[in-house]
Amino acid sequence: MKVFFREFFKRGFLAAGGGPLILAIIYFIIGKTGTVQSFSPNEISLGIISILIMAFIAGGITAIYQCEKLPLVSSILIHAAVLYLDYLIMYLLNDWIPKNAFAIGVFSAIFVTGFALVWLIIYFITKNQAKDLNSLRAK
Repeated sequence: MKVFFREFFKRGFLAAGGGPLILAIIYFIIGKTGTVQSFSPNEISLGIISILIMAFIAGGITAIYQCEKLPLVSSILIHAAVLYLDYLIMYLLNDWIPKNAFAIGVFSAIFVTGFALVWLIIYFITKNQAKDLNSLRAK
């Protein structure tokens, strides 16, 4: 467990650096498209802190795959649950999605679809790499 937390914080701090940069790009695009004319200092501060926390947790939780001796399915479910709660709480806190059942349902469907799609891509890439390595080894 000690190794997990050390790795969690290391990965979290590495990922957290990119979060505010991504938020700045999003705010820049929103400003240029005229969607929002201005942000208050409180909105900007809350957005930066929220993205920093989201990136930290998203980067840190990936340590579950290397540090804990859990079955892969358990690790994937823990990873998904932590990311889902991380994103949902921050989205609601910042009013990035409305606080109603329909919006949360749409968010949940998009999250599950996106998470599953990423894992399917990882699965097929890994499967092909293993097949290639096995064919090289057989030669």
